[in-house]
Amino acid sequence: MEFSSDNWAGASQPVMDALSRHNDGMAPAYGADPATETVTARFREVFETDVEVLFTATGTAANALAMAACSRPGGLVFCSEVAHLHCDEWGAAEFYSHGMKLMPVATQQGKITAEDLSAKLAECPEGSRLGRTVALSLTQASECGTVYRPEEIAALTAVARERDMLCHMDGARFANALVHLGVTPAEMTWKAGIDVLSFGGTKNGCWCAEALVVFRPEKLRDLAEHRARAGHVFSKSRFVAAQFDGYLAEDHWLDLARHANQAAARLAKGIATSGSARLAWEPEANEVFAILSKGQIARLQAAGARFYEWSKDGCGPDEAMVRLVTSFRTGDAEVDAFLAHL
Repeated sequence: MEFSSDNWAGASQPVMDALSRHNDGMAPAYGADPATETVTARFREVFETDVEVLFTATGTAANALAMAACSRPGGLVFCSEVAHLHCDEWGAAEFYSHGMKLMPVATQQGKITAEDLSAKLAECPEGSRLGRTVALSLTQASECGTVYRPEEIAALTAVARERDMLCHMDGARFANALVHLGVTPAEMTWKAGIDVLSFGGTKNGCWCAEALVVFRPEKLRDLAEHRARAGHVFSKSRFVAAQFDGYLAEDHWLDLARHANQAAARLAKGIATSGSARLAWEPEANEVFAILSKGQIARLQAAGARFYEWSKDGCGPDEAMVRLVTSFRTGDAEVDAFLAHL
């Protein structure tokens, strides 16, 4: 009963098959290989526009390099108070951007609103000594398993545009958000005002494949050079491309995300109807947040269930909120076993 993280799942078989398929023969290094060119063209088809695609090894690197490429002295980056960029990346964004300051915005179930962003920006007027507004970073799906609708993204980017800010999306669980909404990748990104996307594949069936998908290159000065200096130019780039080749072919990436979301929905329904536990909020992607008693948590862990305790928000004195993450490998039997023990 593994619900710790979708990072714990391995790679899907089509991704592994693609790695083997691209292992034959010789290929030019440093991104000049045919596989990288083919996958870049595929990204352009997926997003229905001309994009630049730069591979990185990790989502942290993608986020930090996006910030580095738009950095300015005294720069301010606005993100949610629970953003991975802010809470989980060891100051990478600040380090690579030469000291830009992260400005956390209050959230509602992991999401920020246009109104709250406007209020936060009002605390940083033009010319203040606090710094200059440079970027907005949104996480899709959010760290709380909730999803921004395209109109919500557009409202947030419109506020940012008033201050000429770069609009970045951390898409570590981009596919999970996409299948929940049933919209196109274009509608969830550049058509809603996003300038650059950290496109994640690792949480959803890849072995090690992340990419910066750039919709407005003019907003990210010297991004390629920042990536090279950070050591994220792969000599054997074809193996990252190979993963994306298997991942994107025949909408495999969407099938993987759909399976993970369905497993989360099954888990959430069982918790909600258990009579002995409750949901903190309704999940929209592949993360379920639930409130359990301390006794339930201990019994589930003793039975072999693995998950993280998250917070005490909304909990009684003998309760805790837990996070349960499903993946493309989560089966019905695994979910049902958890619910039976619950």
